[in-house]
Amino acid sequence: MNKRFVVTVVCSSLGLIGATGFALAETVGRLECSVVGAASQDPIGDKDGHRIVTVQYSCVGMEGLLKGALYSGSSTSEWDGPQGKYYSGGGTIRAAGGLAVTQLTEGAGSTIMKDGKPAGTEASGKGLIKFASGTLAALSGKADRWEAKPAGFGRFTLEITGDGEPGTVGTRQ
Repeated sequence: MNKRFVVTVVCSSLGLIGATGFALAETVGRLECSVVGAASQDPIGDKDGHRIVTVQYSCVGMEGLLKGALYSGSSTSEWDGPQGKYYSGGGTIRAAGGLAVTQLTEGAGSTIMKDGKPAGTEASGKGLIKFASGTLAALSGKADRWEAKPAGFGRFTLEITGDGEPGTVGTRQ
């Protein structure tokens, strides 16, 4: 086989992979976040430990497309003891030359215990980039997956990835 044929096959394969959405499950951004103020915890009243929790947070992008970006967000969830369901959330991403608005569409979480005491929560779910402009414009209207893990008192990491479906968030489109 000649070199030109091999190069053509390789380039065509890479183009097909990008066009079909394969390999979109890469990290869009990893952010380090801090809770702003105190979380609002409203007891539902039907049983002990059943409550609605609202949290505001601020993040800085550490890697990926969101490196250096600032993210201001909030979430509202229902907790029944150590298990949570996320009902609403999202925020605004501000990057050099770009702006985006996110929306949480679903999520679930659980309390992490350390030495018999709550040490934070882990959560994951799906979201949507409802609007994006400038350097983030390619993300507009795209679906994503998110995962949050505790990183110390009042802090957590937030990782946003594409969900592997065609037309979803990813760094290669």
